[in-house]
Amino acid sequence: MTATVRLTMKPCRVTTGFTLLEVLIVLAIVSILVSIAYPTYAGYIVRTRRTEGQVALIEAMQKQERYRAQHNRYVAFSAGASAEGDGDDAGGFAWWSGHDAASSAYELDARACPDMAIDDCVELRARPGTERVDRRFRDPECGALTLDSLGRQGAQGVRADGASCWP
Repeated sequence: MTATVRLTMKPCRVTTGFTLLEVLIVLAIVSILVSIAYPTYAGYIVRTRRTEGQVALIEAMQKQERYRAQHNRYVAFSAGASAEGDGDDAGGFAWWSGHDAASSAYELDARACPDMAIDDCVELRARPGTERVDRRFRDPECGALTLDSLGRQGAQGVRADGASCWP
């Protein structure tokens, strides 16, 4: 006697996709990670843009020193007016910090140091997020950065001591 064995195959049930609960769990995890990472990223952007302003101030001060070596005085400049010099090459001072004015974080200007003549001392200032540069940029921690020809570095924000705003 021979027995025949019949094998019957049950159709496999294949499921694809995700359940709503799985999607909600993934969204919750992603939102927690974003809430942790975004403040760090935003702080990094502010510090990077602040460095852009510091570099622009240092470059402008080097240009001021070259101008003083040739003309025996410093020159005042701002975004609203051309440089106030002898009419030589004084107009070559950039009043923005980056590659162009629209994408720059800081607006630069130069004026005489307080209680001193422009011939003896110049103070450069970098103001963040003005109407002539990227007005969305804010740096409440340091605010406007300053550098003068006597080597003093400063800030006008919450940390007005300037020590933590300059390297």
